[in-house]
Amino acid sequence: MRVVATGLGVSTVLLVLAMSPTGAPAQPTSGDQALDDRQLLGMRLFNQSCRVCHTKPQMVSPLYGPELSRSSLGGQDTVMRDVISNGTPRMPGFKYHFEPAQIDAIVAYLKTIPTPPAPAPAAPVR
Repeated sequence: MRVVATGLGVSTVLLVLAMSPTGAPAQPTSGDQALDDRQLLGMRLFNQSCRVCHTKPQMVSPLYGPELSRSSLGGQDTVMRDVISNGTPRMPGFKYHFEPAQIDAIVAYLKTIPTPPAPAPAAPVR
């Protein structure tokens, strides 16, 4: 009976670890500021429609779109709104899915996400 209880404990821990979120933070990590109502709405919309391509669900998973942050698209709000609305050749537009105020909320949320560190250079092949 002890083996079963230990196995169940390990399974539970693994399940919790596997389900822990990674990728874009729910709260801004630079500073101790809380998100306002518009940024919270943007976070919810981002999590529903953007997270699947713009964050990694697991550390070893591929990233399908660029990692988004306050510096995406040069940090320009108007460019962010345009890309979210009209899309790109690799991304659908969301102008028929979201209202303009919702797109503004997503932009407001993206402005809270710190710029990710530059990836470390790859080791030379020997």
